[in-house]
Amino acid sequence: MNKIVPQGDFNGNVATETKTLPGGKVGCNSFCCSRRGACLSAFVLLLLVTLATLISLVDILGLPPRTPGAQACVTSTNRTGFLCHDRRTCIPASGVCDSIRTCVHGEDEDESLCGAVPQSLPSFLVAHCGNPASWIYSDQRCDGVNNCGDCSDELIPVTMCPPCGPGWWHCTPIVFKYCECIPRSLCRDHTQHCSDWSDEYSCPGP
Repeated sequence: MNKIVPQGDFNGNVATETKTLPGGKVGCNSFCCSRRGACLSAFVLLLLVTLATLISLVDILGLPPRTPGAQACVTSTNRTGFLCHDRRTCIPASGVCDSIRTCVHGEDEDESLCGAVPQSLPSFLVAHCGNPASWIYSDQRCDGVNNCGDCSDELIPVTMCPPCGPGWWHCTPIVFKYCECIPRSLCRDHTQHCSDWSDEYSCPGP
C-alpha cells in the first residue's frame, strides 16, 4: 500500500491525507468519515423534527371524527334492518326516517340520512316498485301486504317472493291490502276476503 506523505503548500498549510488502496482506489481518512457521520446525524435529526412537528399539528388540530357509515343488519323477524352505531341495535328498515328516534343516539333520524328521502337513504333500505316513481322500504317487500299499490312488491316479475307462509292462506284476495295471500287470522270471520270464499269454507283458520 502506498502512502502519500502530507506536503505543505506555499502558505505552509498541510494537504489532506489520503491513502491509496489496493486496485488504485483512493480512501478517506478519519476526517472524511466523521463528515459522513455528521451528515447522517443531521438527516436523522431532520427526520425526527419533521415527525415531531406532524405530531404537534395533529395534537393541536385534532383528527377528524370517525363516523361509522350506515350498515345493514338482519332483524329478529329476518327482515332487512339498519344497524345503529352501538353495533348491537338492529331496527327495521321502515323504522328509519319515521320521525321517531329509535337508535340510542338518534342516528336513524339524522339529517344526512333523512334530508332527501329516498335519494339520501343507502340502497339497502330502499326497494323499487313496478312504477319507477314509487318506492318502499326494503323490509316491506315480500311481507304479504300490497305496499306498492300494484302488488309489484309481492309478485313477479318485479319481485321474486316465496310462497305464502304458514300464517297465510293462498287465494285471490278481494281486499286491496293483500295480493296472493291473506292472513289466516281473517279466515272464518264471517267476512269474505277471497274471491272464491275459500277463506270461509276451506281455510282452517289460524
